[in-house]
Amino acid sequence: MIKKVHPKKFLGQHFLTDMSVANRIADTVDACPDIPILEVGPGTGVLTQFLIPKNRELKVVEIDFESVPYLHEHFPELGENIIQDDFLRMDLDSLFSGREFVLTGNYPYNISSQIFFKMLENRHLIPCCTGMIQKEVAERMAAAPGSRTYGVLSVLLQAWYHVEYLFTVDEHVFNPPPKVKSAVVRLTRSDRKELGCNERLFRRIVKTVFTMRRKMLRNGMKQIVGKDCELLNDPLFNRRPEELSVEDYISLTNRTEPLLK
Repeated sequence: MIKKVHPKKFLGQHFLTDMSVANRIADTVDACPDIPILEVGPGTGVLTQFLIPKNRELKVVEIDFESVPYLHEHFPELGENIIQDDFLRMDLDSLFSGREFVLTGNYPYNISSQIFFKMLENRHLIPCCTGMIQKEVAERMAAAPGSRTYGVLSVLLQAWYHVEYLFTVDEHVFNPPPKVKSAVVRLTRSDRKELGCNERLFRRIVKTVFTMRRKMLRNGMKQIVGKDCELLNDPLFNRRPEELSVEDYISLTNRTEPLLK
């Protein structure tokens, strides 16, 4: 007899209890048909039960020692496709023999941003990513330049993916109820093949200037090019980090790189 699975605070677990919401989340993967699905953090399989009937290759990865035996008992058809592991440490290239897959899940709140950074590192494998996260994080991901929620996550994700904020989910459909609302998002990889600049420097610039998001761009860029750099006299640097688009950051990276050699 498998004992009941209890939500664990240290794993950021909030189990979804509304089946209609779970079904709606499962249907978000239909935007990328015909490729395998990886579900992160299935817990007790609330979302899994709606993914199985899609008749696509499905693997689930779960770190919780209580959830794994529960999943084996209730979803025996998944067999060895129930993987006990830490998604953030996994080698995703070997997961489906190097094939592309859809990433989905009711993501643990405490690692949601890390999951998306892992996705970016493996974007050659993940043309589509869907799932539920904190509403605040979802708003940051989908934010447009000029909005107060636009930041590092917005720029880095939108450099490679189209981000859609699909719908909001209230607190009361979870056990235990989180203190914040949730939201479901879908990210679809854009046609961009190359960033058109030094990607490492691009990330460094974006992360650096947003540490001073309320100040002019010049303040953050001084840390990269030095306070006496002539480039900083450009009127561009009178703007704030949140006012620049992805293309602006690509252009800024290309202008900055020669100064660092």
